[in-house]
Amino acid sequence: MLKRKMLPALIPLAAAPVLYLLWPLKSDDFEINWDKDALKEKQKFLSSINRAGSNDSLPNVLLIIADDLGVNDISFFGHGKVSTPNIDGIGKSGIAFEQAYTASPLCSPSRASLLTGKYPQRFGFEFQMHDRYLTNRLEYFVFRYFISGGIWQAKSMEKVPRRKDIERQGIPPSQVTIAELVKARGYATALIGKWHVGWQSENMPLNLGFDQQYGFFDAHTLYAPIGTEGITDQRIEKDFTDKYNWKLGRKGWHGIFRNYQPIEESEHLTDAITRESISYIRENNSRPFFLTVAYNAPHTPLQAPDRYVEMFKDEPDPIKRVYYAMIKQLDDDIGKLLNELNAQGLLDNTLIIFLSDNGGATYTYTTDNGPLRGGKITDFEGGIRIPMFMSWPGKIQPGSRYDAPVITMDIFTTIAGATGIALPPDNDTDGSDLFRYINNDSLVPHEHLYWQRGASRAVRSGDWKAIWNEEFGDTLLYNLKTDPNEDSDQFSQNKDLARNLVRIHSDWSDRLPAPLWPPVMWFGENIGDRWIYFED
Repeated sequence: MLKRKMLPALIPLAAAPVLYLLWPLKSDDFEINWDKDALKEKQKFLSSINRAGSNDSLPNVLLIIADDLGVNDISFFGHGKVSTPNIDGIGKSGIAFEQAYTASPLCSPSRASLLTGKYPQRFGFEFQMHDRYLTNRLEYFVFRYFISGGIWQAKSMEKVPRRKDIERQGIPPSQVTIAELVKARGYATALIGKWHVGWQSENMPLNLGFDQQYGFFDAHTLYAPIGTEGITDQRIEKDFTDKYNWKLGRKGWHGIFRNYQPIEESEHLTDAITRESISYIRENNSRPFFLTVAYNAPHTPLQAPDRYVEMFKDEPDPIKRVYYAMIKQLDDDIGKLLNELNAQGLLDNTLIIFLSDNGGATYTYTTDNGPLRGGKITDFEGGIRIPMFMSWPGKIQPGSRYDAPVITMDIFTTIAGATGIALPPDNDTDGSDLFRYINNDSLVPHEHLYWQRGASRAVRSGDWKAIWNEEFGDTLLYNLKTDPNEDSDQFSQNKDLARNLVRIHSDWSDRLPAPLWPPVMWFGENIGDRWIYFED
């Protein structure tokens, strides 16, 4: 038996493991301070943009964004299980981009690139925004061994952001958005739907160029209150992220807001977003407008009107049945938008752009992006290839197809060109004006395309694409011309080529600033004989 006088000496030893497990991980290493000088330069630039005169003929711009909609979730490319004539019609009446990419396979950095015309890593927006981090090592061990598993693995972290820095995540207000650009030109602007690129007033829509806002600010929300009559609520028990979607519901920034004021919304959100968009078009039919319609469909949680679910009653999988219903509803609502433009006599003078923020989310068991490999969060084609169409009567030849790789940053520069905004010669955007390329096959918009989230890296150069993990050492190499679905890894036969692609990426990534916030998870993709992990 231990002597009583020995107990005081043993207390510190017993306390050490407890202190180690419970010691707070919050750190000021992730302090976010916005660059005031850069903000002044931004205002100077915006004030230099020529405002449209009364005789200027400017097109309206309708930017439609779907959420987690894969290339092969629609019928245009011949693989979709749902007929989507209205989405397809945008491509058929204009141009379809055969190899369109997102700058990130994650919602928020993808949207940041779309709005700014830059790789999001250029301003520290490397990872998905997170409003919750593990606060100590005990939480990590609980999550690692009792909650996560399989394709999801908790990331061991020694430091995490403080609450005040979490709240500052998003697009730095010193960055110029496409909404600010066209607003300076004289456009009316509105963001209707999902935001997910900032939670502070300084980096929310009304301070980044939008005159009006309707929708929600976080990654997801309920489409309708749980149990709403006439709407099917479908849980996904196999997906551990799904329960959080339902639990968070419309709390906090998952709620529905109009110009930042919380409101109650009982109509299914896909229909409500369409309703608000149509109302906006009617109210602004006599002046040029830039309307961003950011649907959250078909992102989880799965909720669809019964009448759409009934259309897919022959689908035995209830998860897919509701997923397909949500896509069909989305397509019908986009049709309503197009019909309204036509009814208002605006269709011929409107540049319409449709795209998805990233590939389909395979981990939700809704889609497999077949025949493309992988999905959301991965740098495989299923995660970063997106459907993207543009239509503009008289400016784009109907039924056009464009085969060279394009990327979400191109939208910024393309809209700037279409609205008559001259970007300065030394502008630091990464996008290309696609109108310079779609009628000139001798030019390509990009020599290389890059992806990066911490240790997760990828680069496309010509027909070749390399994917690797700096921490685990895995390297994959694909020839997308002969193997567009990434079925055959060519690394062992072409190691020198792979090393050169890694060098090309390093030349780019070495100039990037540090990420403003860290990832929280590893996401795994099984490629048959091994797992490839990506940071989230």
